[in-house]
Amino acid sequence: MSISESTARRYELQDPDVRLMLLVRDDDAAAFEELMLRYQRRVVTVLEHLVSKRDLAEDLAQDVFMRVYRSRKTYVPGSRFSTWLFTIVNNVASNARRSLARRKEVQVTNPAEQSGSQPADPMERIATAASGMMPTRQLDKSEMGSIVRQAVESLNERQRMAVLLSKFEEMSYADIAETMGMSVQAIKSLLSRARANLKEALQPYLQEGTVP
Repeated sequence: MSISESTARRYELQDPDVRLMLLVRDDDAAAFEELMLRYQRRVVTVLEHLVSKRDLAEDLAQDVFMRVYRSRKTYVPGSRFSTWLFTIVNNVASNARRSLARRKEVQVTNPAEQSGSQPADPMERIATAASGMMPTRQLDKSEMGSIVRQAVESLNERQRMAVLLSKFEEMSYADIAETMGMSVQAIKSLLSRARANLKEALQPYLQEGTVP
């Protein structure tokens, strides 16, 4: 889909992360590092909820940022940066789930890493290094947090993704719809069903303290 110059200019003016990504497009390594610092925890959190494995989520997050880096030269702002980024996250997570379903190992496609050598490109080194510094999983200390996590993980894939983008990213219906390739009305219905399912899942704990 082509993006008009006026649309691109509007997002450039409104979204500071779009401006950073435009600097990345011009090979600004510092801008790329700043974007990673801003989003890596959020991307890992969403991915962990989608694939239910912290280690895999961190590997997939690295894949996401490598895709951002490799597509920088063709980047044209047609939405908020976060919407564009989480569209990539959604695609990467979907691919990983399909691979898991086929019981195949998911591997990050990084030839330099596989050979044990460092990428020659400085921006690519930043992507690899920053991803490697992602924090290891912290155990949930809150029983309630654990219960909510289980409830979210009980949702189907689409409901879970919509809830995560709404709750953690505070995205609008329109942005979630664009990220997931659905209509705004469909997203509203999806979130409504997800909230009903979460309420049903959490009700025994909230009313009687029963841990699933």
